[in-house]
Amino acid sequence: MKYHQIDRDLFIKNRSKFMAQMKPKSVAVFNSNDIYPIGADSTMPFEQSRDIFYLSGVDQEESILLLFPDAPYEHQKEILFLKETNDHIAVWEGEKLTKERALAVTGIKTVHWLQDFEKVLFEMMTHAETIYINTNEHYRAAVETETREARFVKWWKEKYPAHTVAKSNPILQRIRSIKESEELDLIQQACTITEKGFRRVLSFVKPNVMEYEIEAEFIYEFTRNRSKGFAYTPIIGSGNNANVLHYIENNQQCKSGDLILIDAGAEYANYSSDMTRTIPVSGKYNDRQKAVYNAVLRVKNEATKMLVPGTLWKQYHIEVGKLMTSELLGLGLLDKADVKNENPEWPAYKKYFMHGTSHHMGLDTHDYGILTEPMQANMVFTVEPGIYIPAEGFGIRLEDDVVIQGSGEPFNLMRNIPIEVDEIEELMHA
Repeated sequence: MKYHQIDRDLFIKNRSKFMAQMKPKSVAVFNSNDIYPIGADSTMPFEQSRDIFYLSGVDQEESILLLFPDAPYEHQKEILFLKETNDHIAVWEGEKLTKERALAVTGIKTVHWLQDFEKVLFEMMTHAETIYINTNEHYRAAVETETREARFVKWWKEKYPAHTVAKSNPILQRIRSIKESEELDLIQQACTITEKGFRRVLSFVKPNVMEYEIEAEFIYEFTRNRSKGFAYTPIIGSGNNANVLHYIENNQQCKSGDLILIDAGAEYANYSSDMTRTIPVSGKYNDRQKAVYNAVLRVKNEATKMLVPGTLWKQYHIEVGKLMTSELLGLGLLDKADVKNENPEWPAYKKYFMHGTSHHMGLDTHDYGILTEPMQANMVFTVEPGIYIPAEGFGIRLEDDVVIQGSGEPFNLMRNIPIEVDEIEELMHA
């Protein structure tokens, strides 16, 4: 891995939080992701399942974590299963975790090779009444392939039909949404790498540059700072491309006078950052672009102040909608009749700002978190309002990542990334 080793105390704390919420006499099992094939002997780069990483720090394929807090013996309460490494694997694939190295990374003392999993699980199941299975129940999940976790669930149900089934996801949704200090440091590192990439881009952009060239500048800066790359597929949308919310082709030329909407964030140690800035191709905003830009910035700044403990996500978005409506009236994009006659299910402002303002962020860019429950300290949210005007050939979105504090305004993890019009123009002309 490119990133520096994470202190295993983080994973020890995470497992402790999970096990504290398990039912008596229950076992929980977590699997690594598969390495997915492309064709012939080609595969996609490995991406670890965020849940087993969160609980163990293991960042390699063919690994299984078993938790059994009520096990009859201490050494059975946390068990890690790894693909057995050997000299051949070390030569062809690189060194995998040894049992000794696994202890240093995870803090788990009992480590078996993967071939012993079924035998050990059978022994644990003779003492257990319930098993926690791990399914993806994120509100945006759209899984179209059978995962390693899903195959395990099918196998387990056939092997142990008499045991009660429980779900690990509700526990993970809650504990993963509230970050430990070590996690906040890792997200901050991802944001700092993103800042370096953005500053590089500000000095690079000029008329006629290609969108993919801007993408390349980011990936260069990210990689040289120990990141695997983008935390998500980047959006580099110039001109009207900015009005396609999930534009990812990044294959057009950036023309003089246009704006470029850049939605790009680095990952670090599997933790995400999520930044959006909108910059002028020629290094200077015209008066109309500046007016819309500052309207979005005002909404972002006011929306950020609302992210405090006790805030309900649904009500928060209603209040942000009121802020945006006021700004759109000021810009002449809406009039009072539009607002008076609006459909409450799709308010007038949605014509120009059709997506949500904030989402949880962490190990996943759209991270775990239960949206019907009040916000709590140490949750991390994006703040990302936008105004999209296809008729005028541009769209503007601004996005920062913030940590909810116990009291006072949220802490902005992207506080050092340029966002004010004057600062961006100055840096682009430096």
